[in-house]
Amino acid sequence: MQAVKMYTTAVCPYCIRAKQILQSKGVENIEEVRIDFDVAAREHMMQITGRRTVPQIFIGETHVGGCDDLMALDAKGGLLPLLQS
Repeated sequence: MQAVKMYTTAVCPYCIRAKQILQSKGVENIEEVRIDFDVAAREHMMQITGRRTVPQIFIGETHVGGCDDLMALDAKGGLLPLLQS
C-alpha cells in the first residue's frame, strides 16, 4: 500500500470525507499535515500543488488533488490501483 499524505485543517468536511474514502479502500495510516497552524507548511503545500484549498492529497509521489479529485479517481476505478502500486 502506498503512503498517503494529506494537507488538512481542523474543521474541513472535505478532509473528513477524503479520509473516509481512503479508509474504505484499506488505508490505515494517513500522514496529516495541518496547515492551519503552520504557515510554512501552507506555503510549501501551495508551492508544490499550485492550490490553496484543502485537502491536498498525495498517494506516494502522485498529487491526486482535493476531495473531488479523489472521488473522480475512485469513480473511474483508478484509486485502488494507485494505492496498490
